[in-house]
Amino acid sequence: MAEALVALGPAERRELEELLGIAGAKRAEGAEGPEGAQEAEGARGLGKAARARALDEVLEALGDQALVWPDGDGLWCAAEPLRLVWRAPLGFVASLDTLLADRGTEELRRMLVSLGVPSPGSAKRQRLSALVGHIRDPQRVLSLVAGAPAAARALLERLAAGGGELHLPPHEYGSRPGARWALERGLLVPDPHRYEHICMPVEVTLALRGTAWHAPFDPLPPPVSTTPVGPADVDREASAAATAFTAHATSVLAVCAAAPPALLKSGAGGVGARELSRIGKAARCDDTLVRLALETAYGAGLVAPDGGEAAMTDDYDAWAAQEPAEQFAALLRAWIQSPRTPTRTRGDDGKTLPALAGAPPCDCCVWARDGLLAAAARLAPGEGVEHAAELGTLIGWYRPYAGDHGQETAPYAALIREAELLGVIARGALSRLGAAARDDSSTGLAAVCRELLPAAAKTAHFGADLTAVVTGTPSARLAALLDATAEREAGGTASVWRFGADTVRRALDSGRTAEAIAADLTAVAVGALPQPLTYLIHDTARGHGRVRVATAPCVIHGAEPALLAELAAHRRLAGLGLRQVAPTVLLSRTALDKTLDALRSAGYAPVAEAADGAVRIDKPRRRRATAPVPSPRLVPLAASESPFLVVRQGGAPPDASGVDLTALAAKLLAAPPVAPVPDPQNGVPYATDVEEITATYARLLPLTDVRQLSHAISEGRAVTIEYVAASGNRTVRTISEIDFDPPYLYAWCHLRDDERVFALSRIHGVMPA
Repeated sequence: MAEALVALGPAERRELEELLGIAGAKRAEGAEGPEGAQEAEGARGLGKAARARALDEVLEALGDQALVWPDGDGLWCAAEPLRLVWRAPLGFVASLDTLLADRGTEELRRMLVSLGVPSPGSAKRQRLSALVGHIRDPQRVLSLVAGAPAAARALLERLAAGGGELHLPPHEYGSRPGARWALERGLLVPDPHRYEHICMPVEVTLALRGTAWHAPFDPLPPPVSTTPVGPADVDREASAAATAFTAHATSVLAVCAAAPPALLKSGAGGVGARELSRIGKAARCDDTLVRLALETAYGAGLVAPDGGEAAMTDDYDAWAAQEPAEQFAALLRAWIQSPRTPTRTRGDDGKTLPALAGAPPCDCCVWARDGLLAAAARLAPGEGVEHAAELGTLIGWYRPYAGDHGQETAPYAALIREAELLGVIARGALSRLGAAARDDSSTGLAAVCRELLPAAAKTAHFGADLTAVVTGTPSARLAALLDATAEREAGGTASVWRFGADTVRRALDSGRTAEAIAADLTAVAVGALPQPLTYLIHDTARGHGRVRVATAPCVIHGAEPALLAELAAHRRLAGLGLRQVAPTVLLSRTALDKTLDALRSAGYAPVAEAADGAVRIDKPRRRRATAPVPSPRLVPLAASESPFLVVRQGGAPPDASGVDLTALAAKLLAAPPVAPVPDPQNGVPYATDVEEITATYARLLPLTDVRQLSHAISEGRAVTIEYVAASGNRTVRTISEIDFDPPYLYAWCHLRDDERVFALSRIHGVMPA
């Protein structure tokens, strides 16, 4: 209805009723009486009188929100923000007077001539009024279109049935069949706000759609199959679902706390399918529950990205110590406030979505969740839908613009599944948990959660089959104890752990003793521990530690136990950290070479062994330079210049007798402050210091490339380089805004669209940008 009012603009109630197909409802009711009106309603499903009353209710509801109101002239008006919801409401772009408001008077005159309408005057207002009055007559429009060329008639009928707009540049008006004919008569008008678009006025659209067409108006939600449900049944199912989800969530987050999931390095990051599968396998739940637990925990502040992992926050420790009701309330509140659908697995492009990817907020997801709660709340008391999937059809009615992503077999299937897992929807009806969450009252939600969710279980039932069963959600202490001594096999409303030699050994490896393990399990057991479990603990403990593994940088061994005992007790060797593990074996905490030096300094004569046990032969190594030291650079002068300026290596200084010192001083003053240093490869002098420094580090570049790169550095210009990365991949990069900091270049890389660091030694070629 709101869309119809926006399409009409300020309109009378009668015009709105005609557009919605309910005109004459009150006259029919008055003529036929109530009985006649009821017969009409029975024959048509919902009669015009009932639709008129529904229109009154809708107008009143929109008026309460200040979205529509009647003005002093009896016209219903819509608020401007409401108009922005639709680009072309009902396929209507704008009225004719709006589209022609900026047109010149001469153009309006030509349209009147094409229509065969006499011009009432030369004023623009007069001509526009005459043109609009002519087009507003549906019969005239139909007669005009009936006599139009076939191409123009087909184009107008297609636009009237569709969105009323067409992308058409002005230079193609003549080439598009029928377009110019319609433009000349005002049946199509160029859009004043969008270039290369033409629009069909509302008056023309209504005339071509005919009197039988009406805007859709469904004042009642679509029918769904309902079944009676009692409040106690709804509470019982909601409690079971919430308890199971809380148990699964604690398991999932405990797994993530022990081994934080790695975040994807590509794309938007997040937890990928492999990590989700690992977590689900360890926590004994499917990917849907893992996604829902992670996303709600993230919304509650229990999980946060930390480097390349999704790590638990400090709030997680406090949350894990709470009762299940408080834990569930925090997760349910995060779901209600989530800007996305947590268990949505694919994006609009069809690609798999990781969890915790931090996708942008989705308004449609928020609207759909609100529509689901609204639809379930408006079911009749004591009734629920037979199949929860039917709620998807109601979401579309309560929130028409909550678009479904269309990747499920039924509308909004993922959202409805989430609501069922959380106990928000139970037996096809809105549970008290969902109603409390919808009311956005933290105290009310906490109270309902405490009422419906049982307290954390602090005891377990141990069986002779080496299993432990916990009904409900285990407390943090109980879950930690069982996770440390057994392997979790199932979770949910009842969690199962299984004991084995490996799980008991794991507990012994953590520093527990057999007596401590048995005592801790006895403290949480309902009754005595079964005899098979007690035997398992003590049998595993008897074999634990019979083989010991030690870390040692080196081992000292010999055939004389007395000599080894002497070394272990020697005061000068105390710094080696020697420990005797056998009569003829010592472990040293010091590296082999340092241990050898210490033993030799103490007067012993040890030998070293190679990895294969053979005696290592140590030969003295003579130190040599890795490369000869280059001789000082010689700067030869021209033959006409004095030989006194030639620098020589070694020997006595040249004889300066007979040299004209005045002429020499003049040459020195006229010379540049620093003599150019030649390129060592071809003797050509470097032009600048940047060239010389660049050549020092970029040893793979010829002088021409060095000069081109140095010029780009000095002048601040872009340049293209051939670069070999540390991985060995050879790439071609165009760089600019170069910051010269030998041996590196800091520059803007046009390939990566980001700032990058380039080592001069890895540049293999230089080209113009």
